[in-house]
Amino acid sequence: MVRGVAEFEVRYAETDQMGVVHHANYLVWFELARTRFCAEAGLPYPEIEARGYLMIITRAEQDYRRAARYGDRIRASCRLDWFNRRSLQFSYRIERGDELLTTGITRHIWVRRDSLRPCRLPDELHNRFEAAGA
Repeated sequence: MVRGVAEFEVRYAETDQMGVVHHANYLVWFELARTRFCAEAGLPYPEIEARGYLMIITRAEQDYRRAARYGDRIRASCRLDWFNRRSLQFSYRIERGDELLTTGITRHIWVRRDSLRPCRLPDELHNRFEAAGA
Protein backbone atom coordinates (compact mmCIF):
# COMPACT_ATOMS: atom_id res chain seq x y z
CA MET A 1 0.00 0.00 0.00
CA VAL A 2 1.31 3.43 -0.96
CA ARG A 3 1.59 6.01 1.81
CA GLY A 4 2.41 9.66 1.25
CA VAL A 5 4.63 11.20 3.91
CA ALA A 6 5.81 14.81 4.22
CA GLU A 7 8.18 15.94 6.97
CA PHE A 8 8.78 19.58 7.85
CA GLU A 9 9.30 22.09 10.63
CA VAL A 10 6.40 24.26 11.82
CA ARG A 11 6.98 27.79 10.57
CA TYR A 12 6.25 30.91 12.61
CA ALA A 13 3.67 32.07 10.04
CA GLU A 14 1.60 28.91 10.76
CA THR A 15 1.12 29.81 14.43
CA ASP A 16 -0.90 32.23 16.50
CA GLN A 17 0.47 34.64 19.11
CA MET A 18 0.87 31.75 21.59
CA GLY A 19 3.04 29.79 19.14
CA VAL A 20 0.30 27.18 18.55
CA VAL A 21 -0.49 26.10 14.98
CA HIS A 22 -3.71 27.59 13.64
CA HIS A 23 -6.27 24.88 12.77
CA ALA A 24 -6.48 25.85 9.07
CA ASN A 25 -2.85 24.85 8.56
CA TYR A 26 -3.61 21.19 9.21
CA LEU A 27 -5.59 21.11 5.95
CA VAL A 28 -2.53 22.51 4.17
CA TRP A 29 -0.45 19.75 5.75
CA PHE A 30 -3.03 17.17 4.62
CA GLU A 31 -2.54 18.47 1.10
CA LEU A 32 1.24 18.14 1.37
CA ALA A 33 0.83 14.48 2.32
CA ARG A 34 -1.85 13.90 -0.34
CA THR A 35 0.29 15.32 -3.14
CA ARG A 36 3.18 13.16 -1.90
CA PHE A 37 0.83 10.12 -1.97
CA CYS A 38 -0.14 10.86 -5.57
CA ALA A 39 3.51 11.26 -6.60
CA GLU A 40 4.51 8.01 -4.85
CA ALA A 41 1.60 6.23 -6.57
CA GLY A 42 2.87 7.42 -9.95
CA LEU A 43 0.04 9.97 -10.27
CA PRO A 44 1.59 13.41 -9.69
CA TYR A 45 -1.02 16.18 -9.54
CA PRO A 46 0.42 17.97 -12.59
CA GLU A 47 -0.05 14.79 -14.66
CA ILE A 48 -3.65 14.33 -13.47
CA GLU A 49 -4.39 17.96 -14.32
CA ALA A 50 -2.63 17.71 -17.70
CA ARG A 51 -4.96 14.81 -18.54
CA GLY A 52 -7.89 17.12 -17.87
CA TYR A 53 -9.02 16.03 -14.39
CA LEU A 54 -9.18 17.62 -10.94
CA MET A 55 -9.94 16.22 -7.47
CA ILE A 56 -12.38 18.61 -5.80
CA ILE A 57 -12.74 18.35 -2.01
CA THR A 58 -16.33 17.71 -0.92
CA ARG A 59 -15.66 17.00 2.76
CA ALA A 60 -12.85 17.63 5.23
CA GLU A 61 -12.72 16.48 8.86
CA GLN A 62 -10.07 16.98 11.52
CA ASP A 63 -9.79 15.56 15.04
CA TYR A 64 -7.30 17.36 17.27
CA ARG A 65 -5.54 15.57 20.11
CA ARG A 66 -2.53 17.77 20.85
CA ALA A 67 -1.28 21.12 19.61
CA ALA A 68 1.64 21.54 17.24
CA ARG A 69 3.89 24.48 18.04
CA TYR A 70 6.40 26.70 16.34
CA GLY A 71 9.62 24.81 15.62
CA ASP A 72 8.16 21.28 16.02
CA ARG A 73 9.30 18.64 13.54
CA ILE A 74 6.10 17.29 11.99
CA ARG A 75 5.31 14.20 9.93
CA ALA A 76 2.10 14.32 7.87
CA SER A 77 1.05 11.01 6.34
CA CYS A 78 -1.74 10.09 3.96
CA ARG A 79 -3.31 6.89 2.69
CA LEU A 80 -6.13 6.14 0.30
CA ASP A 81 -9.10 4.70 2.21
CA TRP A 82 -11.37 3.95 -0.73
CA PHE A 83 -12.09 5.06 -4.26
CA ASN A 84 -14.37 4.42 -7.20
CA ARG A 85 -14.77 5.91 -10.66
CA ARG A 86 -16.30 9.14 -9.34
CA SER A 87 -14.95 9.75 -5.84
CA LEU A 88 -12.30 8.86 -3.27
CA GLN A 89 -11.36 9.36 0.37
CA PHE A 90 -7.97 9.89 1.98
CA SER A 91 -7.11 9.66 5.68
CA TYR A 92 -4.32 11.54 7.45
CA ARG A 93 -2.15 11.46 10.55
CA ILE A 94 -0.17 14.43 11.84
CA GLU A 95 2.57 13.37 14.26
CA ARG A 96 5.40 14.90 16.26
CA GLY A 97 7.83 12.03 16.76
CA ASP A 98 5.74 9.16 18.14
CA GLU A 99 3.02 11.50 19.41
CA LEU A 100 -0.24 11.65 17.41
CA LEU A 101 -1.45 15.25 17.13
CA THR A 102 -4.26 15.19 14.59
CA THR A 103 -6.17 12.77 12.35
CA GLY A 104 -8.52 13.56 9.54
CA ILE A 105 -10.10 12.67 6.24
CA THR A 106 -10.86 14.38 2.95
CA ARG A 107 -13.37 13.21 0.36
CA HIS A 108 -13.09 14.23 -3.26
CA ILE A 109 -14.99 13.95 -6.50
CA TRP A 110 -13.46 13.86 -9.97
CA VAL A 111 -14.31 16.75 -12.27
CA ARG A 112 -13.29 17.70 -15.80
CA ARG A 113 -10.75 20.50 -15.64
CA ASP A 114 -12.31 22.43 -18.54
CA SER A 115 -15.90 22.43 -17.24
CA LEU A 116 -15.57 21.60 -13.50
CA ARG A 117 -18.40 19.12 -14.03
CA PRO A 118 -18.33 15.75 -12.22
CA CYS A 119 -17.06 12.88 -14.34
CA ARG A 120 -15.87 9.28 -14.28
CA LEU A 121 -12.15 8.66 -14.02
CA PRO A 122 -10.73 6.96 -17.14
CA ASP A 123 -9.45 3.37 -16.90
CA GLU A 124 -5.76 4.28 -16.99
CA LEU A 125 -5.94 6.61 -13.98
CA HIS A 126 -8.40 4.36 -12.16
CA ASN A 127 -6.01 1.42 -12.57
CA ARG A 128 -3.12 3.42 -11.15
CA PHE A 129 -5.11 4.27 -8.04
CA GLU A 130 -6.12 0.63 -7.76
CA ALA A 131 -2.44 -0.40 -7.92
CA ALA A 132 -1.68 2.09 -5.10
CA GLY A 133 -3.91 -0.05 -2.88
CA ALA A 134 -7.00 1.13 -1.13
